[in-house]
Amino acid sequence: MAAAFRPRRSVLYMPGSNARALDKAKTLAADALILDLEDAVAPDAKALARDQVSAAVKQGGFGARETIIRVNGPDTEWGDADMKAACAAGPDAILVPKINSAEDIMRADHALKANGAPSHTSLWAMMETPRAMLDALAIAEAAKGTRLVCFVMGTNDLAKETRAKIIPGRAPMDAWLMACVAAARVAQIDIIDGVYNAIADMDGFERECVEARDRGFDGKTLIHPSQIDPANRLFAPAESEVAWARTLIAAFEQPENAGKGALQLDGKMVERLHAEIGRRTVAIAEAIASRN
Repeated sequence: MAAAFRPRRSVLYMPGSNARALDKAKTLAADALILDLEDAVAPDAKALARDQVSAAVKQGGFGARETIIRVNGPDTEWGDADMKAACAAGPDAILVPKINSAEDIMRADHALKANGAPSHTSLWAMMETPRAMLDALAIAEAAKGTRLVCFVMGTNDLAKETRAKIIPGRAPMDAWLMACVAAARVAQIDIIDGVYNAIADMDGFERECVEARDRGFDGKTLIHPSQIDPANRLFAPAESEVAWARTLIAAFEQPENAGKGALQLDGKMVERLHAEIGRRTVAIAEAIASRN
């Protein structure tokens, strides 16, 4: 199930146990909202969060914002009830934590079907364990024949389990990040970068957004509304990039260039693959403009 051209520049976590936060989410400019039943919710508030998130999704009012429910893992005491409630609520996607293998994707996909999730509800996978880093390609390739459309990096959990440090530039994690990006691209699914913990350090946040964008990520998960606007700006194609993409596309669509694999355009050698990249750039820009 391939991902559509849908902006996922800013993906904001919202604690499911906070009713005011769920209501406020309907007014925020995030492309997507992860309504969380897992890490952001204390054990004694799990049932409350489940009920509130289910009711909020059923009520609607989120507009163009993509709604994702992050459930607790199937091996926890809350997992089965979370999955049943999430499927009944019918969000845009259900995010499953601690994915370790292709078999985990198959089980999650089966759970969506068994619990009657509507056809529009896709599957997202948290990539946050050492095993997931080693098996990223197999996990991504499980998208074929399942509802998997997106990876979400769980860098805090990954740091905890590997003992790697989260430092500026994230060099200790770079190999894992790029392995997951490459795996996502093989499977033609989206991939969202992990969170930036220092809410007050906006310069650091923007720097990490640029680094993630340049690594090939489609967007970033966020932990505070103040991070939305910078993420939307930095993960959107620049106007000059969109203009150049349109120029490329138009050049290769000229009848005299129909059989050519490369052209000289504005003093640059460009290949047909650049026009294909350009089509995606234009599609994302148009999707953002339509959303706005």
